[in-house]
Amino acid sequence: MPPPESAETAPAQGPDSGTAPASGEDAGADAGAGGGAAGGTETASETPTVYMTAEISPGSLVAAYEALGASPQGRVAVKISTGEPPNSNYLRPELIKGLVQMLDGTIVESNTAYGGARASNAKHLQVAKDHGFTEIADFDLLDADGSVSIPIVGGEILSENFVGANFVNYDYYVILSHFKGHGMAGYGGAIKNSSIGIASSEGKSWIHTGGNKKSGLSGDQSAFLMGMAEAAKSVEDYMNGNILYINVMNRLSVDCDCNGNPAEPDMHDIGILASFDAVALDKACVDLVAAAPDGATLMDRINSRNGTLTIDHAAKIGLGSISYELVRIDD
Repeated sequence: MPPPESAETAPAQGPDSGTAPASGEDAGADAGAGGGAAGGTETASETPTVYMTAEISPGSLVAAYEALGASPQGRVAVKISTGEPPNSNYLRPELIKGLVQMLDGTIVESNTAYGGARASNAKHLQVAKDHGFTEIADFDLLDADGSVSIPIVGGEILSENFVGANFVNYDYYVILSHFKGHGMAGYGGAIKNSSIGIASSEGKSWIHTGGNKKSGLSGDQSAFLMGMAEAAKSVEDYMNGNILYINVMNRLSVDCDCNGNPAEPDMHDIGILASFDAVALDKACVDLVAAAPDGATLMDRINSRNGTLTIDHAAKIGLGSISYELVRIDD
């Protein structure tokens, strides 16, 4: 992979079917690049596959990953959220340990831009230790040594993305996300975890403010949502196919794991979904919430923030596809 520039700091059948084309058919034709050939067998002309298991366990997480048929080579980074203390709903080490160790992966994160317990290297490393992540794998703060700039091709809001300087040290990324609501973005999933999640502290502000500032979080809402999609595309473009995405749909609060005291979930867990296509994956998750009999509160959060604009814009600029095929692997 080419070195980046240095920055200033160094479904039609419905989601309950066994194998179903997604509601992208309701939204029109495939709006994105279509297949997420990232390390798998799909081609750009095919509808991307989203694999799903309703079971949420260490074994089913591995099974969802294995359904993709990926073959990561070199240094593998597993991007998670360490979770804001004291009580956030981050993915627990006991759930992800088997997958991370099978991949011989390094758990990676970046510092926050809003203060809190994860806003500096020392404090964030302490949270990672307190939450048990340093006990199961090597842990790396991507922006511990500052930022680098990577280009955004085809963006309408941003022309560059500021990621942690250590981002370039890895050959393959597994974007392992807790799908849930979010107070600003409406929801958090694969696109957010590969954009805001990989962005350095200053890069987070850059996205939040539509490319106007490297500090603070205030800016135009639509520019923020579209900027996330563009930043995620820059990460996927840079990795050149060496990336995959897994969303775990448990503890489905309306609040993000960046909230140390989130609202208690009022809907049931749904399962684990995996794909090479971040857009298809997030769209499938939103569709499952919308179809759930107890998903109204979370859908209200998503819709009140216009959260699906991120998905629509990501498809428009070629990150992935709104159409998908949902394949259940439980049987």
